[in-house]
Amino acid sequence: MLALLLPGCALPIGRGKTLPPPVVAPQVKEEVPNAEGATVEQVGNASWYGPAQDGKETASGETFDQNKLTAAHPTLPLGSKAVVTNLETGKSVTVTINDRGPYAKGRKIDLSRAAARQIGMSKKGVAKVKIETKRHRHATKKHRHATKKRTKKSPEAPVVTTSTDTPVLSPQ
Repeated sequence: MLALLLPGCALPIGRGKTLPPPVVAPQVKEEVPNAEGATVEQVGNASWYGPAQDGKETASGETFDQNKLTAAHPTLPLGSKAVVTNLETGKSVTVTINDRGPYAKGRKIDLSRAAARQIGMSKKGVAKVKIETKRHRHATKKHRHATKKRTKKSPEAPVVTTSTDTPVLSPQ
């Protein structure tokens, strides 16, 4: 009786032939969209800073220069680039985030004097802007000053130099 019920399930196999292994569908993982390269946008008020901070150290360790295209932002990675567009004039500027701030309530970004001039907001002081930046997993950070006291090298300490120009092969 069983032989009558199963004929539709069996595949005809000839002499010496075997069934191919069953086809197994690959497991599909649901991938989270990669945040690398995603554009982050903010809209809010921008202000600018210049003469009072010129020559002082920024959060990145750089010396602030009001004539460079830089900005202070509370959360964007130091060293990242942002495009700031004045929504009133339509003018844009690309700045490097090298400092933290602004500390005035209701402001999203502080621009250097040069960046503010480029988008037409230096006379007014504050403008509504759109901030666009690419999100990176590892933004380049400028080197910060060492926090430890520097010590003099002893004269007998060997000097080790490395070069990244030529590859070095290790012995096998």
